[in-house]
Amino acid sequence: MAQLANARPRPQSAPASDSLKRVNKRLVVSRGSFSKMVNVPVLLAAAGLVAYGALVIWTASLSIADASFSRHLLGIGIGAMLAVICWSYDFRGFANLSTALLILDIIVIFTPYIPGLSYNAKGMTGWIQIPFIHLTFQPVELAKILTVFLVAALGAQYNGKIDNVREYVKLCAMLAIPFMAVIVAGDLGSGLVVFFSGAIIIMMSGPKKEWVLSTIAIIIGLVALLLAADSVVDSLLGRDVLIKQYQMNRLLVFIDPTADTSGAGYNLMQSLIAVGSGGFFGKGIGAASQAGEGFLPEAHTDFVFALLCEEFGFVGALVLLALFALLIFSTIRVAFRSDSLFLKLVGVGIVGIWLFQILENIGMCIGLMPITGIPLPFISFGSSSMIMQMANVGIVQSIWRHRAKAA
Repeated sequence: MAQLANARPRPQSAPASDSLKRVNKRLVVSRGSFSKMVNVPVLLAAAGLVAYGALVIWTASLSIADASFSRHLLGIGIGAMLAVICWSYDFRGFANLSTALLILDIIVIFTPYIPGLSYNAKGMTGWIQIPFIHLTFQPVELAKILTVFLVAALGAQYNGKIDNVREYVKLCAMLAIPFMAVIVAGDLGSGLVVFFSGAIIIMMSGPKKEWVLSTIAIIIGLVALLLAADSVVDSLLGRDVLIKQYQMNRLLVFIDPTADTSGAGYNLMQSLIAVGSGGFFGKGIGAASQAGEGFLPEAHTDFVFALLCEEFGFVGALVLLALFALLIFSTIRVAFRSDSLFLKLVGVGIVGIWLFQILENIGMCIGLMPITGIPLPFISFGSSSMIMQMANVGIVQSIWRHRAKAA
């Protein structure tokens, strides 16, 4: 009995402590596995931009009939599903499909001209109507990423260094094919996106600096020659051939915004008023008078940045730019962490798509860039753009997931 009385009970905390350690270890492992499969900064930036864009479009829907919030959410839903599919797929096999990608790219660009699929919107034939479900889609949005895959596949063949000028010219000529196809299809803005993203891939493929500088000089010279010859050719033939009149008007307005404030320069002046009237903190949700009272055309699409600035002010614009910066720099990090040169170039090309559209859309709203019909990624209303931007996020996540070479 004395021995029983003097016996000390065993501590019960040890098993509980061991269990807690095992749980913590599992959490650490699961977090590590998640970060290996999904790049968190890219995911957070994209989610923040989608949420911010949804808020802006919801406020626009309060006063703009065409800004259907339910349709915007549908685009987000389809885009999210497509992003998951892209995330799970290994795109390294696309590096050997350059010919198929070129053919598919051209077909997609001219799909709106196929009888039975063509859909006309705002006087432009740039959409298709998907049979049975009656949804419209702008194929050029798909053509942008197809061109990125195409040029990346071609550029990856040189293993990071192009020694022969003929090979460099050949690579540039291959980019010119989808670029000119988009121009012929009547979408100058999207053509510039295709050109810019493809050009960045070519520059990252290893050409000599003097070749790149010479190419830029030639392009500037050709553009100057085109502008000089435009009026002469049009007067001889009696119609617009090289540059459409509305495109020339936009260029003139960019040079002098006060030249025609009631005509070609009206949109820009109203955009500047909307941006300036937002002040530091903005007028508040639903209080954008420029858009709400119909002074600012296309406030939910091309000039959505002006609408955002009017409602959320300078602070709101800074938040938007911070999210874009996080997305861009995180995607660059993802691209350069990949062991595949092809995936590196694809990531760089996607950055080119985003960067050009961001700079062009915001720039045209504040008078720093010519006005073009380029949407602001993740923010502008439009299911086609939203679906493909989210697909691009899925591709970036796929690059991160498959960044190591296959065993």
